[in-house]
Amino acid sequence: MRDVAVIGVGMQKWGELWAKSARDIFVESALLAMDDAGVDKIDSMYVGCMAPGVFDAQEHLGSLMADYLGQRNIPSTRVESACASGGLAFRMAYMDVASGMHDIVLAGGVEKMTDISGSDATHALATAADMKWEGVSGVTFPGLYAMMAVAHMEKYGTTREQLAHVAVKNHDNGSMNSRAQFPMKITVDGVINSVKVADPLNILDCSPITDGAAAAILVPADMVKKFKKPGVKVTGSGHATDTIALHDREDLTTLAAVNAAAEQAYKMAGKGPSDMDFVEVHDCFTIAEIIVSESLGLFERGKGGPAAESGETSLTGRMPINPSGGLKSKGHPVGATGIAQVVEITEQLRGEGGPRQVKNARVALAQNMGGSGGSSVVHILEVM
Repeated sequence: MRDVAVIGVGMQKWGELWAKSARDIFVESALLAMDDAGVDKIDSMYVGCMAPGVFDAQEHLGSLMADYLGQRNIPSTRVESACASGGLAFRMAYMDVASGMHDIVLAGGVEKMTDISGSDATHALATAADMKWEGVSGVTFPGLYAMMAVAHMEKYGTTREQLAHVAVKNHDNGSMNSRAQFPMKITVDGVINSVKVADPLNILDCSPITDGAAAAILVPADMVKKFKKPGVKVTGSGHATDTIALHDREDLTTLAAVNAAAEQAYKMAGKGPSDMDFVEVHDCFTIAEIIVSESLGLFERGKGGPAAESGETSLTGRMPINPSGGLKSKGHPVGATGIAQVVEITEQLRGEGGPRQVKNARVALAQNMGGSGGSSVVHILEVM
């Protein structure tokens, strides 16, 4: 297995991109990544996308995106793992380069979610749950994560205010991110008094519906000096699954797939949770960030909420979480989210974080997951 590095990343502003198609926004981000790397030709490509047939009435994305990127005839594959599609596309690109199959590989992600109605988008996302047992009962993801939140509150005493602090922190970070969909600051009172979605979760506890794309270029680490910018080495990669249906899990207050994927990545990198300088995690709902932070071993079980409330997870805290603004502020075009996490980490490790730069950042972790944790991907990246 060869060592692998990221040598280029690209991402445009996310939001409701009415004037652009999925192919437009994917190509824009891919070209930004190629320009960042200083390459005009790639050997292979992986496209993370959850539900293009529903959101955009378009399948066969591997061929389509390679064509519109001007890279015809290369092997190009669409990758799907619900909201972890981007993270899994990055893992496949990593494995491609590490195996020696190809040298210059693009990992991208895209989702065009706003061209259909809100109810249709909700249905599309709900297909990442167990449709036979959960979907047929009318349970959507706010309801599933609300059940997880209630269980966490009852078991550990997590409070409504602690959930709100997650959202406030992420919007504080996102207010400094020019590519974020909702780069505005919010307050704890504002979160608590926002419209109820599924008790105890309110609208400001939930990530939005988003159009967006992101891309990264991966190469063998020993080729990095040939390119424009310093490489960021991928030292750990983990991927695991769990039951999709919540009723089949032993404990709703933890995420077994996250824990298993993290253990794989930590072992591969020779690192542990305390070695991370910051992390980007899948905060599709505020309770998700709390449970993920515990499942990654960043905090003891039940301590994720108090950590958010005390400022431990802020940019200047002991363990900064989501300096990008996370899914909550940056947005959540489901197929692109995992790649955007890599974009943020790469820029941070290159010292390009701007006003939200994490001080002395040298090692970071990206955690992306599908549905209510039925799948998860974890990567560790380090300064070379």
